[in-house]
Amino acid sequence: MVRWMLAWLILLVAANGAAAGEGPGVEEILAGLEARYAAAGLEARFTQVSNLQAMEITDTAEGRLWIRRPGRMRWEYTAPEPQTIVTDGDRLWIYRPLDRQVMIGSAPSFFGEGKGAGFLADIGQLRQQFDVSRTPEAPEGSHGLTLVPRRQQPDLVRVELEIAAADSTIEAVTTFNAYGDKTRIVLKDVVFPDHLDDALFRFEIPEGVEIVQMDQ
Repeated sequence: MVRWMLAWLILLVAANGAAAGEGPGVEEILAGLEARYAAAGLEARFTQVSNLQAMEITDTAEGRLWIRRPGRMRWEYTAPEPQTIVTDGDRLWIYRPLDRQVMIGSAPSFFGEGKGAGFLADIGQLRQQFDVSRTPEAPEGSHGLTLVPRRQQPDLVRVELEIAAADSTIEAVTTFNAYGDKTRIVLKDVVFPDHLDDALFRFEIPEGVEIVQMDQ
């Protein structure tokens, strides 16, 4: 009897240790994200690497990002060339000053259903639009989540998040499409300001630029 009890205790301790080694579950990680991103605004620097599989092209870019819930975003690319992407949650403007061109379209078509890391402006999309699981491997000090859209779409088949274990800040977003293309966005110097000016999420079209309607 004593021998059986000792063996049972050894198995129990081992099982508890294995569970502890696995870290938090999906629900706990999601709850941490929702608490962290409950703030009204977000500001960060970003770097972006896009791999286009069919063309064997890798593009790199960097800039600054501002977000105000719900749905308002401003991406200011500074390299390799200036470009501004602004949305008020409804309309979308893409301004390429070197081309003297502004493209205008619908924000949901560009950022909706998790595309373009749009969920950063509404973290509730994670539960609503994705099946969420733990990523098998994540960098040390981070938790990994894999997001699979519940509605199948060729331009987004999977998203992988790297989340700082210490404070639930998203450190990297990697998106994959059905054609084998991959885009990885790394966020740095992330802060959560109490207020961001409305002007950040409006765009005044400069005089003399070409206007392209993307929704036609």
